[in-house]
Amino acid sequence: EVQLVESGGGLVQAGGSLRLSCAASGFAFDDYSIGWFREAPDKERKGVSCIVGRDGSTYYTDSVKGRFTISSDNAKNTVYLQMDNLKPEDTAVYYCAVGGCRGGSFDYWGQGTQVTVSS
Repeated sequence: EVQLVESGGGLVQAGGSLRLSCAASGFAFDDYSIGWFREAPDKERKGVSCIVGRDGSTYYTDSVKGRFTISSDNAKNTVYLQMDNLKPEDTAVYYCAVGGCRGGSFDYWGQGTQVTVSS
């Protein structure tokens, strides 16, 4: 059974940092891509960042480039999202999912973790 469990969310002031973790199980971690998404109140869920398991390629949406860093620890089957210089507009529920960074669907999702950035 595929499972994804996010952690690391919380309340932080603008300019602060958080590190989200996505612990994965139930599939060959190295063979898949993991994406981070976020959903703000009354807005659509959008992709934030993605890492390709096989070659480590990374992708970021423009609004987080230079502030967020995605990484993976294959020994721990965990993907991280380091978020620095956080802004109030980063406030959202953050989800990780298994899928394809370069196309295809994301078929398995975690339960989400809340990130709130105060001004």
